[in-house]
Amino acid sequence: MPALSIHDQPLPYAAKLPERPASAVTLVVIHCTELPDLATAREYGEKVLYDSGAGNSGHYYIDRDGAAYRYVPGTRVAHHVRGHNAESIGIELVNSGRFPHWFDSRRQAMDEPYTAAQITTLRELLAALQREFPNLHRIAGHEDLDTAMVPASDDPAKQVWRKRDPGPLFPWDAVVPDSGLQRLRQTAAISIDP
Repeated sequence: MPALSIHDQPLPYAAKLPERPASAVTLVVIHCTELPDLATAREYGEKVLYDSGAGNSGHYYIDRDGAAYRYVPGTRVAHHVRGHNAESIGIELVNSGRFPHWFDSRRQAMDEPYTAAQITTLRELLAALQREFPNLHRIAGHEDLDTAMVPASDDPAKQVWRKRDPGPLFPWDAVVPDSGLQRLRQTAAISIDP
């Protein structure tokens, strides 16, 4: 098996993000981009949203063909999950998710499967991260950590999950058992109203 190849493509503001020691990283958070492709995900990541000059982005991105990209070094705190940025690394898998109707109550299904190449690369990346970050021992989905609900865009009287990624088709059983990481699970179950 060839060694994991990671394409370094730092975001323009990566050097502005707070630094942290490798020992501070204890958690990896799995996301999906909920966008059509990697180029669009990059555009979103480059948008400046904070006074610091930074935006929202994962550390790593895995495209549908299994290619891996590093947008933010793991020793920098990226904005990818509410309340857990300081101790976590975010990994984004390119997947359309609910795009472009993220909060439409009639379109909450996430039915694009993840590719075998993405899952293979993810497993290799998790192993590499555990070697680089000695205290990394937990894994969660974005949906496990951000369980907020928001008014639906089509009917504000209805509530939908703010984050559903990586979603119901993410193959946790193919990733977690051999990873050596402990899965954190959400306390509220995600369901879709018909």
